[in-house]
Amino acid sequence: MNPKVIIFDTTLRDGEQALQASLSVKEKLQIALCLEKTGIDIMEIGFPVSSPGDFKSVQTISKNIKNSRICSLARCVEKDIDIAAEAMSASDSFRIHVFLATSTLHMESKLKKNFNEITDMAIYSVKRALRYTDDVEFSCEDASRTTMDNLCRIVEKLINSGVKTINIPDTVGYSIPNELSYIIKNLFERVPNIHKSIISVHCHNDLGMAVGNSISAIQAGARQIEGTINGLGERAGNTALEEIIMAIKVREDLLGVSTNINYKEIYRTSQIISRICNMPIPANKAIVGSNAFSHSSGIHQDGVLKNRENYEIIDPISIGFKRVKLNLTSRSGRAAVKHYMSEMGYKDTDYNINELYSDFLKLADKKGQVFDYDLESLAFINKQQDELEHFSLQFFSVQSISNGLSTASVKLLCGKKVYIESSTTSNGPVDAIYQALNRITHFPIILKKFELTAKGQGKDALGQVDILVEYKKRKFHGVGLATDIIESSAKAMINVLNNIWQAKQVNKKLKKLKK
Repeated sequence: MNPKVIIFDTTLRDGEQALQASLSVKEKLQIALCLEKTGIDIMEIGFPVSSPGDFKSVQTISKNIKNSRICSLARCVEKDIDIAAEAMSASDSFRIHVFLATSTLHMESKLKKNFNEITDMAIYSVKRALRYTDDVEFSCEDASRTTMDNLCRIVEKLINSGVKTINIPDTVGYSIPNELSYIIKNLFERVPNIHKSIISVHCHNDLGMAVGNSISAIQAGARQIEGTINGLGERAGNTALEEIIMAIKVREDLLGVSTNINYKEIYRTSQIISRICNMPIPANKAIVGSNAFSHSSGIHQDGVLKNRENYEIIDPISIGFKRVKLNLTSRSGRAAVKHYMSEMGYKDTDYNINELYSDFLKLADKKGQVFDYDLESLAFINKQQDELEHFSLQFFSVQSISNGLSTASVKLLCGKKVYIESSTTSNGPVDAIYQALNRITHFPIILKKFELTAKGQGKDALGQVDILVEYKKRKFHGVGLATDIIESSAKAMINVLNNIWQAKQVNKKLKKLKK
């Protein structure tokens, strides 16, 4: 049985510090419940002395979390420690996390104290925290820039004082992996009572080294890793826990440790935290980014279809990611095209793969990304897709009042016929246009995603709207680009309507062929 690495999550404390707006008590509780379900060992749920709102959040979470140990942060100040304990009093067991800077820079320029005074403050605070719980963690703030002699001295004294966990933070993301590894190894070699405490690290990502530093610390003997989901945190953020967790799982042969994490909850928890915190996940983010299990290269797509392990070291299903995504672009090969056609239920004999692939490449160069319904059209309707713009928006007018009703009128060309329709709604001008268009087309669509992205700056900036709708259990994409956001929204919906119409023509033709 491999030794366990304790996963310490500080999304609700350090992670929240990076947000533009504070989270509500309800939002924090929702995140805490997700973390608990993911199997997080310890969650740092706040800094109770900082505000009445944070105190209430810690108090509420303490009453609801049963399977993870909760923890609150406190400075080496009596009031901080007392309030932290009070806020968590509803919990059967909790941890108080006390911190104090130990580097010469921080001691002299920030705290105006010498090392002996810092040591005395730390020991006094630990003893006060031990009045409330036997689980006390101490962080030597800016440990990575603390002299090795001072760090060893204070760690030894803190352990003798009853500290169960000693945290070695790379507070400003200054270290590189072999440097942090050297610090941890030195502590194990030079501190005689080190075996009585768990050594933890808390790494920041200012140089992009947080995960690498944390892994090197594990290899040196650290058995607790602190971080946040999605790497949220001050400045460039913290160690991304999902990356650490999966690195431990995938490279268990090399690291020789394990965790208590429920891996299948990782993706869901990441998405929920991203949404609640209004912090989008970069597409290329490891483990949880939208491209983490996407393949565009034809060689890679062919390899994945033959054997997933050719180009994937993690089974996406294992973290709750539903499926591998093969992007259809001009870099895709025949294998990806055949895969999509097969997924839609078509046999190789239903179409000519050479003709389809040739037409696909032309469309991909023109359109960028091709979707399954585009392939259907190329295979069965119109090779160049030059005559498929059945719907064309001729005119639109919108009147909207803030906190009131919005009215839209549209003039839509449908083939050779022109229709005029209007709609009034309380959901804003974009929804009013969409409702008016729906009254004309009568397509039972459900809007699943609406994204607005600014292209450029100033008065000439363009607004790109990307939407995803569901029509009869099938997904359709639409894109619109214009200087006016409402116009780009309308164009995106027209794009979707044309894609749906195109798919309907394919179905009609296939039904005739079957007859």
